[in-house]
Amino acid sequence: MFEQIKHNMETISGVEIFPILSLLIFFAFFVGLGIWVFSYKKEKITEMSQIPLNDDQTK
Repeated sequence: MFEQIKHNMETISGVEIFPILSLLIFFAFFVGLGIWVFSYKKEKITEMSQIPLNDDQTK
């Protein structure tokens, strides 16, 4: 079965760019996510972590 898929993929022109592009998108997403997480303000994280513990229920 893999041989059929491999044969079909070999006949598509420019198909070798897709794995590289996928890896770059994957890498860029997680690097961006890491930068966002480490640059998040400590006060905001503390505030959001206390939300489930608040007794104030607004309806």
